[in-house]
Amino acid sequence: MEHPGFFDRAGPFTLADIAHATGATLGLDTNPHQLIDDVRALSEAAGNHVSFIDTNKKYLSQVATTRAGACLIAPQLADRLPKSAAALLTAQPYHGFARSLLLFYPQSLHPMAARPGAPPIDPTAKIEEGVFIEPGAIIGAGAQIGRGTRIAANAVIGQRCTIGRDSYIGALATVTHALVGDRVIIHSGVRIGQDGFGFAMGRNGHLKVPQIGRVIIQDDVEIGANTTIDRGALKDTVIGEGSKIDNLVQIGHNVVMGRNCVIVAMTGISGSAVLGDFVVMGGQSGSVGHIKIGDGAQIGGASHATHDVPAGARYLGTPAKPFRQQAREYALMKRLTDRGKGGRDDD
Repeated sequence: MEHPGFFDRAGPFTLADIAHATGATLGLDTNPHQLIDDVRALSEAAGNHVSFIDTNKKYLSQVATTRAGACLIAPQLADRLPKSAAALLTAQPYHGFARSLLLFYPQSLHPMAARPGAPPIDPTAKIEEGVFIEPGAIIGAGAQIGRGTRIAANAVIGQRCTIGRDSYIGALATVTHALVGDRVIIHSGVRIGQDGFGFAMGRNGHLKVPQIGRVIIQDDVEIGANTTIDRGALKDTVIGEGSKIDNLVQIGHNVVMGRNCVIVAMTGISGSAVLGDFVVMGGQSGSVGHIKIGDGAQIGGASHATHDVPAGARYLGTPAKPFRQQAREYALMKRLTDRGKGGRDDD
């Protein structure tokens, strides 16, 4: 059975309604009564969806091929839209996107983990035989937990979340807006499924962008204490099967991590980064958003990837570069520094 999702959607709304809510202007020859059912990314939108395009060059190529019924877009880019997509013209498409999400998902800024007044284990939760629930744990409405799983003291499993079989959710951990597989270990204090860090920046303040995606954690994943994994904005944040994540790691919204990755403590992975299979990231390393790190690549400790990393590559430094190149640069800098000291053995 298909998962019902974590947010109830309002609508449908007409293009005139959306234009009013977002402050956009309807393009020429646009039917103001055209109905729109939902908000989607450019690459996933269909004729009954509204999407947006901002200034990120990585996504401009998707404008001409989108199948969206309407698109929030800057006037200077409107001629790139296919004829099938109605233009919602605005100087701030990302702000419009945030407001359209709030129109369709009015409760998204204040999501509910459990029903007010309900008992700690909601009677609508589906809990298989052999599940162990320790004192103080909260199980929200419609949650599903598989046999052999233990939910430790004071953990929270939000409404409609699913936890597979033979898994472990540590004390004080919170799991919301998430689908968790079998044999997953989530240690104490982990936070899964909270808002991604999304704001439409502006001179008059920063507009919060609702985050309506999910977190998917596949089988045999282990997540260390006090790690945080944000839910997706529109798409899902995905942690691939067999991956091992240390303590105090931050994984941003829409990150897609492949199978059997190893992410060491205090690493930060920015939103929409894509990691292949068997990627290793050393302690205190990081990546900027919207880049790809190929299968088997290694990012050294305290190194920070700022561009795509090829499969099998070993990168080091800030900004991270291929290991041999970075080692040569370090050696050159040392020689220059030593020469500048004039042979003095000082600090």
